[in-house]
Amino acid sequence: MPKILINLVNFQRWFPFLNWPRPDRSTMLGELWAGLTVGMMVIPQGVAYAALAGMPLVTGIYASLLPALVAVLWSSSTRLSVGPTALSALLVGTAMLGMAEPGSTQWVTLAVWLALLSGLLQIVLGLGRFGWLLNLVSAPVLTGFTQAAAVLIVLSQLPALVGLKGPLGSLLHQPQIDWQATAFGLGALALLVLGKRWWPKFPVLMVLVVASALLSSWLGFAMGGGAVVGALPAGLPALHLPGLISLAQLGDLALPVLVLTLISFLETASSAKVDNQRGGTRWNENQDLIGQGMAKVASGLCGAFPTSSSFSRSAINLYAGAKTGWATIFSVLLVLLVLLWLTPALYHVPQAVLAAVVVAAVSSLVQPAELRRIWRAAPVEALTCATTFVLTLATAPKLYWGVLAGLLMALSHFLYHRLHPRIIEIGLHPDGSLRDRHLWNLPPLAPHLYALRMDAELDFASASSLERAVMEYLALHPGVRQVCLFAQPINRIDATGVETFGKLRHALAQNHITLHLSGMKLPVENVLRRAGELPPNAVRLHRTDHDALLALQHGLDDFAI
Repeated sequence: MPKILINLVNFQRWFPFLNWPRPDRSTMLGELWAGLTVGMMVIPQGVAYAALAGMPLVTGIYASLLPALVAVLWSSSTRLSVGPTALSALLVGTAMLGMAEPGSTQWVTLAVWLALLSGLLQIVLGLGRFGWLLNLVSAPVLTGFTQAAAVLIVLSQLPALVGLKGPLGSLLHQPQIDWQATAFGLGALALLVLGKRWWPKFPVLMVLVVASALLSSWLGFAMGGGAVVGALPAGLPALHLPGLISLAQLGDLALPVLVLTLISFLETASSAKVDNQRGGTRWNENQDLIGQGMAKVASGLCGAFPTSSSFSRSAINLYAGAKTGWATIFSVLLVLLVLLWLTPALYHVPQAVLAAVVVAAVSSLVQPAELRRIWRAAPVEALTCATTFVLTLATAPKLYWGVLAGLLMALSHFLYHRLHPRIIEIGLHPDGSLRDRHLWNLPPLAPHLYALRMDAELDFASASSLERAVMEYLALHPGVRQVCLFAQPINRIDATGVETFGKLRHALAQNHITLHLSGMKLPVENVLRRAGELPPNAVRLHRTDHDALLALQHGLDDFAI
């Protein structure tokens, strides 16, 4: 029997959807409403994001079908809306500029390879339990990148939004503007903004798309040369096996694949954390890596581009009352119906309306107040955020340079603090706590004593700083007879730390200086004992700071244990 249970647990681990609770009738009605709400939003967004990625428009619907189904079945966060997103579409569209013509067969091939490679990378990371790599990207780096990307997305959609015939730069000299397209674009944008504010539960987006298609058809917008969605192929996507690419092209895709994998999973994390907090569950980032990776692979095999989790659609899913993955199942069924029978209805939708959909979706990402908030908390990290923002804009379309620069700055800042730990001389504050003696103008704990605290691990990065702090103090204060290290903040020690501690202990002993250790954690103590660095009567150990204070102030060596 136990063996059967073990096999069942392993089976459910590989097929996590088997753990879904059995829904009742009222739950299924709620899931149906939430699924239809998201489904009516994902269809026009999918088409709009396909245009942003330079892909055939129907691939945006393909990326909303099978990838969403695969993701909800194999992810741990089942209430996320997976499919095309603005940020991923922008990364796809900029990664391949110069390698192929947007919309061409070669462009589609490269986009499919991006989906397959990034998906396989996420699956490998998830199986290897490398979800912790997410912590390498700090919030300021992500903020700087997403806001710069949002600005670039808005700029890329402006020509279509205002009906400009030609690139954005043509606004400066003899612009040719289609005023009907301008009316469609700006009108749609205004309705989307007002609808989000005043009617958040009403499917404004889908109603707007249908209404714009009817109005466009009635006005003969397409017949007059207006840019519309046009004919979309009906039916299910066929299995797409991409053609081979050269090693040079594979090398050109390597860095975009890494950045796309990282950024898309950060998009997932932002939604998954909210989902799990509301559900009172622990986020399984490794399972979500696997599920999201499988979704990308599924998207590639459908001939579409890489997918991700949409924060806005996931928020709407939660707001509409979704409690399980069944909401996504209903959303997928709606997309399926559209693909099978309703794609002709999208023919007359003006592309200016699609541009409005994209601008409305990403406008919330532009938050200048975020930089001020980060500056108040940590000016150095605000500089990292600003540098990431500026470099992302300056190096467009090679957006990954902004991310890499931000990562390098954040890691350099982290390493600087690890290499320069906070080491202070402490004194007894009137409130009974041990604080920085010089900052609070406190008297020494005892005569001829150097009492210090290091707020860091005792490892290869910080060990030399501890040794230098002690030896420099002793050189300036030759009358010191006791040194006490309040070691409670030290929760780990490595081989370099052990070696440095041994050298420091011997140096103090040669100068007839007693070494005290207060509050040392057991794992650190065990390492030092195994290394032979805590011989009897060589170091005075005190379990608590209170014991150490009594021993130091009254000279009671019998408090040492």
